[in-house]
Amino acid sequence: MKLTLPLALTLGRVAAIPVVLALFYIPVHIAGHEVSRQLATVIYAAAAITDWLDGYLARKWNQTSKFGAFLDPVADKLLVAVCLVMLLQDQPGGMLAALVAVIIGREITISALREWMAELGARTHVAVSWIGKVKTGFQMTAIGMMIWEIPTFHLPIYQLGYGLLFIAAVLTIWSMAVYLRAAWPLMADNN
Repeated sequence: MKLTLPLALTLGRVAAIPVVLALFYIPVHIAGHEVSRQLATVIYAAAAITDWLDGYLARKWNQTSKFGAFLDPVADKLLVAVCLVMLLQDQPGGMLAALVAVIIGREITISALREWMAELGARTHVAVSWIGKVKTGFQMTAIGMMIWEIPTFHLPIYQLGYGLLFIAAVLTIWSMAVYLRAAWPLMADNN
């Protein structure tokens, strides 16, 4: 396996997860101000950007690999799941728990569906759709805003992120329905 820049970006996304987690919980002070969550957000944002960049570069430079194709969605799901659980632990609540359950539950369901469809030789039936990409954009932005937390430019950043997470959860359900609908004919025929 050759270490290409796209693969290094994907590996970097995985490596960023414990760094974001540590920064979220361990106080860091700069010039008398605690900036832990803001540093965590910067690392998280860099990792989230690589979600798009690694695939783009791999296709553009013809550096795709089987390992990269496997690791890319795993890295995305780990980053999202760890950050959602971290946020829920920080501010537990029934509504946030429901949103986290919907988002993580969908990721598990679609991952299992894709694996099953691949075994049938029909993985293209559940390829990433535009709604999945939009959902990811809302989800990644919401999580970043919620990690940042502090109001900025007089804007309630955490609350705005929470609102975006609601939208992401709706898009999550919608995208799951699209994938399940696409796979349903094969699911119904395969007893």
